[in-house]
Amino acid sequence: MLQNYFTVKGYGENEIEIQKSRFIAYIDRVETEEEAQEFIQSIKKKNWNATHNCSAYLIGENDQIQKANDDGEPSGTAGVPILEVLKKKHLKDTVVVITRYFGGIKLGAGGLIRAYGKATSEGLAATGIVERKLMRIMHTTIDYTWLGKIENELRSSVYQLKEIHYLDKVEIETFVEETQTEAFKEWMVEMTNGQCDLREGEMRYLEDQVAR
Repeated sequence: MLQNYFTVKGYGENEIEIQKSRFIAYIDRVETEEEAQEFIQSIKKKNWNATHNCSAYLIGENDQIQKANDDGEPSGTAGVPILEVLKKKHLKDTVVVITRYFGGIKLGAGGLIRAYGKATSEGLAATGIVERKLMRIMHTTIDYTWLGKIENELRSSVYQLKEIHYLDKVEIETFVEETQTEAFKEWMVEMTNGQCDLREGEMRYLEDQVAR
């Protein structure tokens, strides 16, 4: 599993107009090629009367699955520019379909490359990009008398509070970077005078939206 990587926040769409042609970007996060193909086919079905539904996707930890489709546009003027934007932004597990409704003005090869690149970039900006960081979930069990202090300290610390379970005792789940687990344990023990039970939980990705 990658320690961290960038991908899209989720589903999004955005429309721009260039030389009277409408370019609509449809974007989503996918983890398999099958999911990507299903998404592309759903957009094609939705826009069955469009002039073109061009697409590209980039999937896998090492970008091992890469596909681009011009869908009738001159070779290399649509799918590849979409894919190049994904690569430039270092995105993973992302599929993009750019639907074009022709407005009567031909753009030429260079114009098409710029148009599909711009439609992709603006579509990604509208959808949102997140950084996914692999974190360890730490479980801290304390008496209720410690809750106020610990919660306040956590919320103003570098660690991110995940969830609080109110049971016979309080169980607090916190996202902690793997390299910081020992420091986190020492910090908790010090704050509670040793009156806490600590347990390392599973590894899970934490998402933070970024401007890219």
